[in-house]
Amino acid sequence: MLAMTWIVFLTAALLLAVIILLLWRQGDSLVERRARQALIELGSSEPSVFDPSLVAELPEPAQRFFNYTIQPGTPLRPVVEIEMDGELSLGNKHKPGYRPMQARQLIAAPHGFIWSLRWNGVSGSDGSLPDRSWTRFWLFGLIPVARASGQDHQRSSFGRLIADATFWAPASLLPNNHVSWEAIGENSARVVVRFGGLEQAVDLYVDPEGRPEHIVFLRWSNENPERVHRLQPFGGDFSEFETFEGYRLPTRVIAGNHYGSNDYFPFFKAKVTRVRFPDARML
Repeated sequence: MLAMTWIVFLTAALLLAVIILLLWRQGDSLVERRARQALIELGSSEPSVFDPSLVAELPEPAQRFFNYTIQPGTPLRPVVEIEMDGELSLGNKHKPGYRPMQARQLIAAPHGFIWSLRWNGVSGSDGSLPDRSWTRFWLFGLIPVARASGQDHQRSSFGRLIADATFWAPASLLPNNHVSWEAIGENSARVVVRFGGLEQAVDLYVDPEGRPEHIVFLRWSNENPERVHRLQPFGGDFSEFETFEGYRLPTRVIAGNHYGSNDYFPFFKAKVTRVRFPDARML
């Protein structure tokens, strides 16, 4: 009788734990949906259209980039949603252990982003808003396996946001009160974004046509053997450009930590499958 009582007790405790985890996971999903809507609303406005005169005062490599990337007369849509698949690794350059991934990323620079991922039984998101950022991933949708936030996380997330916007959301980096450009070479320019007390510079390298070839920037990160947050190189290469509603964007992106050094490891290999430009009026 006592054994049966313990079985009933343990079964009830396990069921309660599962219910709590499911509610926790649903809470994460609800927060993510609300954050997505907030970012679309923050980045939405009555669109003007692109004209080369908007970038005529920028350094020549930056002019070349915008004139290649955005066709004249294209509505300026700063919010972009990218669907992708490809490979992702949580290993290292000696044992990469790449696994297939499927992901969707909303970019609304400088306000924030959401990257929703499915990978090797893991699902969840990385994201940021003007006042916070997060990492929340679950194994089989039930077991929490990675959660992070805080000031270091926010600073690192802002670096990722501006870097991703450089090649996937160019309309968000046209010159304005938050964005400035400077030349650093014949075929390169640096964009600097200041927003909400954060600042990030990204170096963009283009070919003679203005097609972006790669970026590199110093990202606040603890992806190092000491697991200490510090500025270190991050970068990526672009190829296979396609046109989406007037924007010529790379559909193949390979990126990783310590770009340009012997320690470079391209843990992220993505192939874009869809691009759309959401607007608050569509919600």
